[in-house]
Amino acid sequence: MASAAEQMASNMSWGALGKSGELRSRILFTLGLLIVYRLGTFIPVPGIDGASLREFMEGASEGLGGVLQMFTGGALGRMGIFALGIMPYISASIIIQLLSAMWAPLQQLKKEGEQGRKKINQYTRYGTVFLATFQAYGLAKSLEAGELVTNPGLYFQAATVVTLVGGTMFLMWLGEQITARGIGNGISLIIFVGIVAEIPAAMAQFLAQGRSGSISPGVIIAVIVMVIAVIAFVVFMERGQRQVHIQYPRRQVGMKVYDGSSSHLPIKVNPANVIPTIFASSLLLLPTTVATFSGQQTGPIMSTILAYFGPGQPLYLLFFAAMVVFFTFFYTYNVAFKPEDVAENLKNQNGFVPGIRPGKKTEEYLFYVVTRLLVLGSAYLAAVSLMPEILRSQFAIPFYFSGTSVLIVVSVTMDTIQQVQSHMLAHQYEGLIEKSQLGGKKRRKRNTGRK
Repeated sequence: MASAAEQMASNMSWGALGKSGELRSRILFTLGLLIVYRLGTFIPVPGIDGASLREFMEGASEGLGGVLQMFTGGALGRMGIFALGIMPYISASIIIQLLSAMWAPLQQLKKEGEQGRKKINQYTRYGTVFLATFQAYGLAKSLEAGELVTNPGLYFQAATVVTLVGGTMFLMWLGEQITARGIGNGISLIIFVGIVAEIPAAMAQFLAQGRSGSISPGVIIAVIVMVIAVIAFVVFMERGQRQVHIQYPRRQVGMKVYDGSSSHLPIKVNPANVIPTIFASSLLLLPTTVATFSGQQTGPIMSTILAYFGPGQPLYLLFFAAMVVFFTFFYTYNVAFKPEDVAENLKNQNGFVPGIRPGKKTEEYLFYVVTRLLVLGSAYLAAVSLMPEILRSQFAIPFYFSGTSVLIVVSVTMDTIQQVQSHMLAHQYEGLIEKSQLGGKKRRKRNTGRK
């Protein structure tokens, strides 16, 4: 059942959007930075042979190149300054979060509050620079090996590394600015915009294949129905939650005794949201991004990786599913929902789950509930991520389509809309408070005049 705030938000008209100056400024700020990001994808890295690159990407768009295109918003196909996208930052975040769960010094930093969080963010930035430099240099060498540059050599390699690393760091800064001063999560919105920007071209290509007879009308209808069904399923699962009943005892304040109250602790079926699929996709892209551009120059090891870990291959699907399940549990218990912290907070607030002792027993109960939910949530994420991959390989769809992109688009859209509604609710509450204060002042003035 929807909360009172959700019901109030659903009844609000979008005409109220124009009355909130702060919300309007945040939306315009977000749109402005996203436009800057899209413009940057069209600025090419110097020294690239554009004709050879276009020819190469046309042949690679149905395989791993399609994955890379999806996460970089087409910048990789044009070798723009944002060709690495935000993936190095996400990969660095994965590494730091894994270390913070296993390495004592980082565990101690997490307990230091705001200062510790800033220090961990600084380490993540250092890791982003290192990974971006490594990937940019490997990409430059691969472009040379694939004969996709006009003047290969040290100057091209240095220019490519500086340009691509600078582009990734600028994207990271854009994401942080959107999160702090705009609407929604900046990193997720950057990936979201990159995916949405590629949809019209992919749909046009898909329908063109249907008109030419390469794909039967039945396959086209089946794909459209599948996309609609997946979107509806994702929305349903993302809104699903388990509500744990919380009871607060009656308390005495001075001479008054207040009756005990009750509330609910909502736990989502998928507390980790779309983060596990992004993490799993970035791990699959990390070892193969460089090899994609090497063409026939790829070594035997990387050729084997590309053969067995290409989209639609059994090992790719198995590894992808395993990583999604792992990161769903890992991210939930380390970031999204920590049973020990929740149990401690309930104990400090004198709250308890009926029939469960506060403290350790409550922590064990919450761990049990969350684990059961995550079994369903991780299975849902893995199914949505893998089903389009399997169908795409079976029906030979001529463009890359993945469940990860659907998850990102739907989840980011829902999260952004919720944030917009939260700002509109806050603005409405402020207006009600101002009206009540003005009404109080007028009543006091009238009473003063009567006296």
